[in-house]
Amino acid sequence: MLRSCWHSVSRLPIWQLRTNLSSFSFSFSSSSKPNLKNYYLRKRRKWPRSPYKTKWHESFGHQLAMQSMIERVLKSPGPTNPLSALIDSFADYQCDPTPSAYQFVIKEITRNPCTYDLIPKVLDHLQKVDNFEIPEGVFVYLIKFYGDIGELECAVEVFLRIPRFRCAPTMKSLNALLSVLCKSEWGLRNVPEILNKSQLMNIQINGSSFGLLIRALCKIGKVNYAVEMLNCMVDSGFDLDGKVCSLVLSTMCEQKGSDEFDIVGFLEETRKLGFSPRRLDFYNVMRFLVIKGKGKEAAKVLKKMRMDGISPDIECYDLVLEGVVLEGEFEKADKVFDELLVLGLVPTVFTYNRYINGLCKQNKVDEAIKMLASMEELGCRPDVITYNTVLEALCGNGMLSAAREVVGQMKLKGVQMNCQTYEFQINNFIRNGEIDEACELLHDMLNNGFVPQSTTFEGLLRDLCHTSLQCSSLSDLVYANS
Repeated sequence: MLRSCWHSVSRLPIWQLRTNLSSFSFSFSSSSKPNLKNYYLRKRRKWPRSPYKTKWHESFGHQLAMQSMIERVLKSPGPTNPLSALIDSFADYQCDPTPSAYQFVIKEITRNPCTYDLIPKVLDHLQKVDNFEIPEGVFVYLIKFYGDIGELECAVEVFLRIPRFRCAPTMKSLNALLSVLCKSEWGLRNVPEILNKSQLMNIQINGSSFGLLIRALCKIGKVNYAVEMLNCMVDSGFDLDGKVCSLVLSTMCEQKGSDEFDIVGFLEETRKLGFSPRRLDFYNVMRFLVIKGKGKEAAKVLKKMRMDGISPDIECYDLVLEGVVLEGEFEKADKVFDELLVLGLVPTVFTYNRYINGLCKQNKVDEAIKMLASMEELGCRPDVITYNTVLEALCGNGMLSAAREVVGQMKLKGVQMNCQTYEFQINNFIRNGEIDEACELLHDMLNNGFVPQSTTFEGLLRDLCHTSLQCSSLSDLVYANS
């Protein structure tokens, strides 16, 4: 059927065939519903854009240019200028350099000291030739780099030039510069000027910037300036950082010229402002007070520590116990020792040594000996310091028999005597006129490798000269002293 139709149509003249086709087209178009959208697109659509101008092609060109630049820099047999490699590679592919390309160039330049002088050229090229917005991370990297090599002036110059590169500086670049400047005296002197200029650059200082400055001041021992900076931080409306306050407090405790009133006052003021001291903070304050001979003040800090809900450990009680004993507050020492037992803390050998020292200072030698025995019952083995403390008290009171018993227990328990143990006994024998025993003990001391003090030699030599002992003992003593 189709062949017959085509055969009939093919016999028509050309002019008639055209007329029939036009009428057929008109009838078909008139019978269908017109689509205005397709009509609009058909009449007004543009020809497809060239594939060489699309975004995917531009990105692909950047990738090829980046790869070419990396190959020129890394695979070149001789030294290569990274900036020239960047310009030539992107020019070959007719595309503009990207920020990642400049980051690669800067990192390659900073790896080789011979190419450090290319950094200003790269920055000038970025500022004058390219017109894209440069990430702030590029400048942060350069600021830290100049800080590592000691070029602080160059780091400051890079920071101040950031707005010229179509980049708005933020706290990242300011904190990077502050951390660099705080490493030297020159940098610290220029910090106020940098802070003033940062305000003109619309950079608002936050708590992290104050923290950097305070840490740097504490590191170089400028604790007074650190306290002033902390006050400025509070006045600016920022919350206190607990770690920063702890650092300032510990630095104050380590300063030789610090006063106990300043430290305790600083602790109280920061607590009112919301600072919650930790156990270590209280321990540092108590240690400072004990070193200053303020045992009672250390006990008050211990009480405040408990009131704040922080449970002191045995080290805190050992410290306070030592402080009140050294200050002669023996009643307070008894209360502190009883309190730690009530709280369920297990005394250590250091705890017993401090408490026994307090008993011996009160000439309560019998109680000290009883405490020495109770230590072993509670599973705490006395050390040489414990025995020496008791021996010193016994020898000082002329209790020779009791001193011999303590020395016998000491040997029985396997505790080795040290130089002080020998000194106490020898001096005790000399005071009581027992020169023979003093000489024997001195020989034993020398055989064990201990060297007596000169006062011990002088006292024993003086007594030997006034007695009728053999000359051999005197000669041996003189030889040992030499």
